[in-house]
Amino acid sequence: MTKDEDTNGHRDQLLAEAVRLRADGRREEAREQLLALCDQFPLDPEVAYQTAWVHDALGLEAEAVPHYVRAVEGPDPGLSPDDRRGALLGLGSTYRVLGRYPEAVTTLTDAVAEFPDDAALKTFLAMALYNTDRAHEAMQILLTLLTDTSQNPDIATYRPAIEHYAKNLDETV
Repeated sequence: MTKDEDTNGHRDQLLAEAVRLRADGRREEAREQLLALCDQFPLDPEVAYQTAWVHDALGLEAEAVPHYVRAVEGPDPGLSPDDRRGALLGLGSTYRVLGRYPEAVTTLTDAVAEFPDDAALKTFLAMALYNTDRAHEAMQILLTLLTDTSQNPDIATYRPAIEHYAKNLDETV
């Protein structure tokens, strides 16, 4: 076994343990372990993502941001597509909750372009658009999501009208 393999194996083990701690509700312990991993692996996007996530889970949104940024913008695009999607959603949502609405809109717009079928990303984008006084665009996204995803028979009955008004919300006769 090479030194790199040993180091990566140790990293994988510590990262998995920290994720388990977070999942078990032992978030502060997970945070301490993840911050130590960040010191050891400062450019590792997976470590950065997990560190951001635990900060968010602890209500430390401002502290989460640089970790999310490192996870999605680092030189190594090493996140799986699911983790990248989660990191982009986390970053955009965190920007929004911090009142950094333009950054939220930009992040979530780019994320929706990258993952166009993700309903959660579209929902968070709609919220961020609302926060930037772009309610029309937000409603268009949400009405389209509603018609695309609802199994409710009442929605199905009015699907054509809802789809029409999603595109023409200000239309009157």
